[in-house]
Amino acid sequence: MSSENDPLTLGRNESIMIAAFEGWNDAGSAASAALDHLVQGWNAGEYATLDSEKYHDFQVNRPTISRLPSGDRVVSWPGTIVSTTSGPWDSDRKLALVRGIEPSMRWRGFAGEILDHAADLGVTTLITCGALLVDAPHTRPLPTFVTSEDAEARQRFDLERSDYDGPTGILGVLGHEASLRGIRVLSMWVGIPHYVGHPPSPKGTMALLGQLERFIGEPIDLADLPYEAEAWQRGADELAEEDEEVAEHVKQLEELMDETSLPEASGDAIAAEFEQFLRRRDGGPNK
Repeated sequence: MSSENDPLTLGRNESIMIAAFEGWNDAGSAASAALDHLVQGWNAGEYATLDSEKYHDFQVNRPTISRLPSGDRVVSWPGTIVSTTSGPWDSDRKLALVRGIEPSMRWRGFAGEILDHAADLGVTTLITCGALLVDAPHTRPLPTFVTSEDAEARQRFDLERSDYDGPTGILGVLGHEASLRGIRVLSMWVGIPHYVGHPPSPKGTMALLGQLERFIGEPIDLADLPYEAEAWQRGADELAEEDEEVAEHVKQLEELMDETSLPEASGDAIAAEFEQFLRRRDGGPNK
């Protein structure tokens, strides 16, 4: 399926950057895992690496030491990598993937360096991906939120502006600086149930990938994520079965969500899910 003439997806002539960072913005590691999934699934190649000495306190984010199959020991330093790919589709679209750790210092310089690479790559749209802990039951579809400060993007994709005021993470800073440079920014978040907020959170990762698929207009091969999400759900079910307080809390959250949410089986929801199914089946990850 082509997104070239679909007003609800980003056009194939638009260069897109997708970014996620471990840390404050990444409950359950759902967002960073989504970027890892894309980097691996799309065979992205390293384009640039930011100097970790400039942005990280290594007592906060410590390097790791390990031994190679050759027997040599190596030190891996925390940092941020910009990768590039055209995706697995027959397309001239340029995609840049930014995967890293929220910096400890010099955030404006950090954001500026990433956006300099974005300028070199001709990026027109930045999609930031994050995850936060919320009061939501694991038994329901995890809530996702996509907002934009760009008026054209809000009208085109039927989005709203964020009404959040308060402390922000590197995603907020990066998105703000990108907007000042004239780059369209979409801010994408998934809510992770707070009582199962430890990583991994494959159901949250799948929710973000589903949103990305919607905007990119191309199928994303989920590989083993559906099975991992099922295992995660079973683990959360077992937690509720073993802890009466958790079980009661989940029940209350289910009742609240069912009372305040639109039905998941609405016509629009069914149509969107069916279209994604057709893309995966007929388009395939390598077609």
